[in-house]
Amino acid sequence: MRLLLLTILLAAGMFAACNQPEKLVEKVFVVNIKAGGDSLQAYLRYHEAVWPEVEEGFRKAGYKKIRMFRSQHTMVMVITVPEGADLDAMGKAAEASNPRCAEWNRLMAAYQEGVAGTLPGQTWTEAASFYEFSNK
Repeated sequence: MRLLLLTILLAAGMFAACNQPEKLVEKVFVVNIKAGGDSLQAYLRYHEAVWPEVEEGFRKAGYKKIRMFRSQHTMVMVITVPEGADLDAMGKAAEASNPRCAEWNRLMAAYQEGVAGTLPGQTWTEAASFYEFSNK
């Protein structure tokens, strides 16, 4: 009887843990689009019709949401991922899901350059949060 009760309690605990909503976090990244020619317009055109294989790669890698904003040549990307996610591993998983994902990343990288203060060759860099207002 005691073993049965223990088994029921363990199963109930596992069931409750499975029903907990996944905790998500937002991460913000910035990059510049190289000046000159029609780089900016070409980059924006690509993002009007992101390849389906790329978005499927995002899904398979575990990204929950990706939003992009711009101010002139500066792009801001807000990603929503599970708390504690390994972004490098997620990026590799997306690229591994389909060769078109890696092709997309190489193509987009040709348009990108780091913002002021990034290392040579660095493009996207994470923006650090420094202020928040909440009216709860």
